[in-house]
This record gives sequence, C-alpha cells and structure tokens, in this order.
Amino acid sequence: MKRSNLFWPGLLVLAALLSACGSLPPRGEVPASRAHAASEVAGTTLARVAASSRPPEETAPSGFRLLPVGEYAFDARVALARRAERSLDLQYYHVHRDEAGRTLLRELRDAARRGVRVRLLVDDFHAAEIDDLLVGLASYPDAQVRLFNPMPMRRGAPVLRLLLSPGPFQLHNHRMHNKLFVADNAVAVYGGRNIADEYFMKNREANFIDMDVLSTGRVVTDLSAVFDRYWNSELSWPVHTVLGRPADAEAARRQFDRAVDDARVDAPQVPADPFGQSTVGAQLHEGRLTMSYATAQVHADPPEKAADPTPGTEPTQAVSGLLAALSAARQEVAMVSPYFVPGAVGMPLMRTARANGIRVVLFTNSLGSTDEPLVHDRYAAYRVEMLRMGVELYEVSPTQTRRVRRFGDFGRSTPRLHAKVAVVDRQRLLVGSANLDGRSAVGNTEMGVVIDSPALAEAFTSRIDGDRLASVYRLRLRPDDTTIEWSQVDEQGRTVATTDEPDTGWWLRTKLWLQSLLVDERDL
Repeated sequence: MKRSNLFWPGLLVLAALLSACGSLPPRGEVPASRAHAASEVAGTTLARVAASSRPPEETAPSGFRLLPVGEYAFDARVALARRAERSLDLQYYHVHRDEAGRTLLRELRDAARRGVRVRLLVDDFHAAEIDDLLVGLASYPDAQVRLFNPMPMRRGAPVLRLLLSPGPFQLHNHRMHNKLFVADNAVAVYGGRNIADEYFMKNREANFIDMDVLSTGRVVTDLSAVFDRYWNSELSWPVHTVLGRPADAEAARRQFDRAVDDARVDAPQVPADPFGQSTVGAQLHEGRLTMSYATAQVHADPPEKAADPTPGTEPTQAVSGLLAALSAARQEVAMVSPYFVPGAVGMPLMRTARANGIRVVLFTNSLGSTDEPLVHDRYAAYRVEMLRMGVELYEVSPTQTRRVRRFGDFGRSTPRLHAKVAVVDRQRLLVGSANLDGRSAVGNTEMGVVIDSPALAEAFTSRIDGDRLASVYRLRLRPDDTTIEWSQVDEQGRTVATTDEPDTGWWLRTKLWLQSLLVDERDL
C-alpha cells in the first residue's frame, strides 16, 4: 500500500466516455483552528510526563524513541489517544476499514466523548472505503474530519475514482502521503506507517517492516505547525461538505458505533521491543518515558504542492531536505527505502559520494517482497550501474525474514519493507514518509525529520547490521561486470548464491515489461 500509482492507462478511454460525473460542491467558508499553545496544555498528563521524563541536566530540545515493532507502534497510538485531555491531531494517507483502522477510529470517538478536540485529516485517495465512518465520527460534537484533495467521484476503487473524476488528472493524482499523530501538542508519533492491519503485524497475507518515532519537546511544536498548515489549507475539505451532513446525527453516531465497537487489536505479547523497552502504554502508566534527547529539523512539503496540476521537475522541501542531509555525509550513508527509483537526481548524488570515498548502502525490497512490482522493475534498471560504482545493495528475502524473525513473527504472511529511514555517518537519523523516488520528490506531499543523534543512529544501524545477511540478499556483479548475483545465508549458515532473480517467474517479468512501456517514472 504505497501511493497512488497508475497501472491501468487503458482506463483513460473509459474515463473519457464516462465524463458525466458530478463535481464537488462549493467549499465555502471553513473555520481555521490551531494547535493548543504550550501554556494551554502544560497541565495535561502527557505534558507532565514528557517534562518529568527529561533528565535535569539535559539541554537538547527534543526527546525521541524508535518504534520498530508494529505491535508497539499501535500500542503507542492507542495509549496516547486514551490519555489525551485537550487535543488529538492526526494526518494520514490511508486509514483502512480493518481491525486497526476501526479500532483507532473508535479511540478517537471515545476521546471526543471525553471532550478532547479531535482533528482527523485523511487523504482522499483511499477514503471512499470509509466515507460512512468518517461522516459518523464527524457527527460527534468534538470531532472534526477533513479530506485532503477530495475527488468528485465517490464510488469505486481508488484508481477508478482517480480516472473518472472530472478535472485535471495530475491535480487529482497529487496525494498527501504524510503520516502524523500528535496528542495534546506534547507527544507525537510519525514515520512510515499508515493505519491498517499490515503496518502493525495483524494481516494474514502480508505485513510491513516499518519504523515510527515517538517524540516530545520542541520538535512536537514544529510538527503541530505542519499539521495546522495542512488542516487550514484550501485543499482540506470538511467531510460534511464533500459527503453531505446526515439528516439524523444521532443515527449516524449509532451506525458508526455499530461499525467500530467490535474491532479488536490485541496488546503486544512480548514484554520488550528490540531495544529492551517496554510499551509506551506501560511507560505512560509509570509516568516516565525512556527517551534519547537531541536536536532535529522537520522538512515538510507545503500542502500547496498538491494544488499544482503541472508536475514539477525538482524535489520540493521534504525530499530536498533529506537529500541535503545525505549530501553532507563524509564517511557513510545507509538508506532504507522500500520504493527506490534514483533517477536523474539520485544517481549523480551516489556517484559523487562514491567518488569522494563515501560508503553507500541501500536496503530495499526484492521482487518477491515488494507490493509494487512495477516500481521494483524501474529500480532494477539502475542496479548494474549502482553496483559498478560501488553501492552496496541488499534486498529483503521474504522466506529468510519469516524464518529468522529478526523483524517480527510474520507467520505465513509475506514480509515487505515499508520503512523510510537513512543514517548519515552514524550521527544523524532521517525518518519520515518520503521514498527516494520521483513521486515523493515531485508528486505527493511528504514529511521527514532529521535527528542529530549518534545514539539513535547507532541503535538503528545495529538493527540492520546485526542481520548479517540472515534476512536479505546481497547483490554483487559477476566477473563479466553485467550479471547480478544474489547471495544469502541459509539455515546451516552457508552462503549460497544465484544469478536468477529470486522469487519471480517469466510471466511476472513479461507483465512488468509491458506495463513499464505505459507508465512514466515520475508517476511511480
């Protein structure tokens, strides 16, 4: 579940034939609102815990905790929602109609019932599947719901809605890919996860390896400012303006309650995460969060990026900020990117880094682990050139990842990489929603945070370095300098290698080749 990709160009003909779709109603006057000031939330439980968790001698402005485990990441969101007293601000690309999605929506309802101001901003690409739930939640007096860049077509699969909505196609194709959760303007969670079962290890078919960060301190104020800019953007529409206000608000609330009250996500079963920490919920109950303290910079695209019907050619704030951090490397760059298409920007960057003796390491999906085969196909076109320049390439092995369980117990589901993280010189950690590809650079809106913390950088690096090829393939060139070899460590600890791309077949390769002729790289 990446972003809005166009794999069905033939449907454009159908779009032209079905142009009788309606249009959006006038947006009208929409009241602006802002995050509560620090003085307004200083007495809340979350603000007090955040303040008391800081050591007396600590001078760094912000606190950080990595959330690499899906179950712990969901627990953090639920724990914050249940302890919020003044406000909950959520911004997501996708909230799914599954156990995780309905559970979180129920927590937002419960918070609104307590008098907490709830502001939920959801990108419209996947929103049609939960239109009724969003209307129901917004029927509670203290809950506000807005849709970002809504499309007139309200029925059908997301790609069909995109194609059949009247108006500039590229305007509809620009989506809000940001992920942010802020409670009482005191604690925030951000990173790569949307709200769906597969981000929290609850899906039977496939689950994502991902990364979130929990933060306190000054960076939360900066993140709230980003949220406010999106919330008050002209591209954010009140859900009742788009979908209509229910004639009977009480009936809408009862329908919402029936839809969400039976949703269930079990609490984490393991007592500690890979870094030896208990859940955020347990730590909040004890009144103290275990955090690392550092400075950080937030890089966020303006919401107006999605209002330009003409695709740009240069990366905007989120990706350009990350590229600047990567360009500042002096020794090593380690990148984790599930959808990696370096293109005309990334290839020169890596070439310059290698020419300066900088080690460049990339972890990404294999064809067998990706949920976006066409994106992988376009990335694959760059592999030989990257290997020739000395870039170290690793691809997730779904079979080995299931067996080793270093990144969680996937059961029989397919492990898929979704984290967007980079480490620079083992000093700075970059975490956010942006992929290193054209769509993140010039299409969707994104957000990333650069954290100046050797402790966090080392913790994350040890997480991926410690794998020692147990969960990934390492790619190398054969002596002919053209043929790629995939090597990995088997169950007996032996290194085995193949020149046949793992986990694939001739039909998939043929289908990808045909699709690649029709899709522009910037739309991936």
